[in-house]
Amino acid sequence: MKINADFVEKILTKFIREELAKSNHTKGILGLSGGLDSTVCAFLAAKALKPKNVTALILPYGKTFNEDTSDAKDVVKRLRIHSRTIDISPMVDAYYTKHPTDNRVLIGNKMARERMSILYDYSAREKALILGTSNKTELLLGYGTIHGDMACAVNPLGDLYKTQIRKLADHLNVPKKIREKAPTAGLWAGQTDESELGMTYDDIDRLLFQLVDSRKTKEDVLAMGFPREIVEKVLKLIKESEFKRKLPPIAKLSHRTVGIDFLYPYDREV
Repeated sequence: MKINADFVEKILTKFIREELAKSNHTKGILGLSGGLDSTVCAFLAAKALKPKNVTALILPYGKTFNEDTSDAKDVVKRLRIHSRTIDISPMVDAYYTKHPTDNRVLIGNKMARERMSILYDYSAREKALILGTSNKTELLLGYGTIHGDMACAVNPLGDLYKTQIRKLADHLNVPKKIREKAPTAGLWAGQTDESELGMTYDDIDRLLFQLVDSRKTKEDVLAMGFPREIVEKVLKLIKESEFKRKLPPIAKLSHRTVGIDFLYPYDREV
């Protein structure tokens, strides 16, 4: 789980520049929540593309997350990147006025997708590609909203576990207040990732590292002392969220089917 933070920074800033250049883009845009992951992404983007080429959208739901909004604005000032603040509550409330629900998860998912809808609109306006902020822990557990916060054009953080991003944040001098903040998806007031998952990121990442990177079996990790309840829950989450990590399957009817036989990258002549 240890990382060479200086090396990781160099790899990720180069990755951002090169991936955007493949489609002739020089600008990046991201949703900045005031949390750790999006802040680390903003720091990397500013280094990779220069601040003038980075735009952060701050997309609060009314005044529910005032502190996070304030932290996001502080990051914008620190990095000297462009930003816009757009309250998503009018759009979300308009929908639920006609289609009410008491399900907080449904409302939270709608908020995540509303934010991504705005990001894609501004992506086109600014001619900037969306930089993703989902980390490896979230991707493996499916802990994110498909077509919401999991959507992006390029994701520099997707192969770093949450605990590794904390180490990278230390290296990048991300403000201490953000580094020590309880992780939250910003779905509703008082919501935190670890309380919702029922596990700490430290425990989850240690288990995921053994299951994924070290390719240990269920029996292996149980023998290592990981609690059966946690192991079974994590394995269930990984399995049930596989659809979030793949493009939708296409029924094969021709000799060359997108995603099956037609696999050429976009930067290669067909």
